[in-house]
Amino acid sequence: MAALDAFASTLLEEAKRFLEKACESTESHSRDAYLHSALLLGFVAFEAHVNAISDDFLSSDDLHPCERGLLAEQAVELSDGGFEVKKKTLKMQRLEDRIQFLCRRFSKKPIDRKEPYWSQFIEASRLRNSLTHPKEELPTVSEAAVRRGLTALIELLNVMYLSLYKKGLPAYKRGTESRLSF
Repeated sequence: MAALDAFASTLLEEAKRFLEKACESTESHSRDAYLHSALLLGFVAFEAHVNAISDDFLSSDDLHPCERGLLAEQAVELSDGGFEVKKKTLKMQRLEDRIQFLCRRFSKKPIDRKEPYWSQFIEASRLRNSLTHPKEELPTVSEAAVRRGLTALIELLNVMYLSLYKKGLPAYKRGTESRLSF
């Protein structure tokens, strides 16, 4: 899954670069577009990382079909008295549930939801949801909120990497600083 890892890392760098572009922008429409792009692409990158991590653990031989279904986001049904993964039936799971499952099941150490990165992750998720599912009051996205959101995503990924792989996320030390220059 090296290709998926590299792609997820590229997406994260692009999200960070869009945040930098927002900070450089003097026009409000451009700044808003860059902020929206940074936040949304940050979540795309985060979910790509979670999917890559899930794929790494799908190769485990000791997975129950329910666990395999959760990791692969496929439906699980009872068939002939046993559980069976329905490979062509998508069953999406809440992102928070997949994160918590991965860490509890494969590191034996659950995510500490009392840590600041978790509440910041939930706050960023709400902000992302307000963009993708706007209500009557349209969302306002600030540079500070996007920076906090991207920082929370990076922090949470680093916690997951340390817990699951015993090594940190490679991009962690750069924080929200991108290595891209477009």
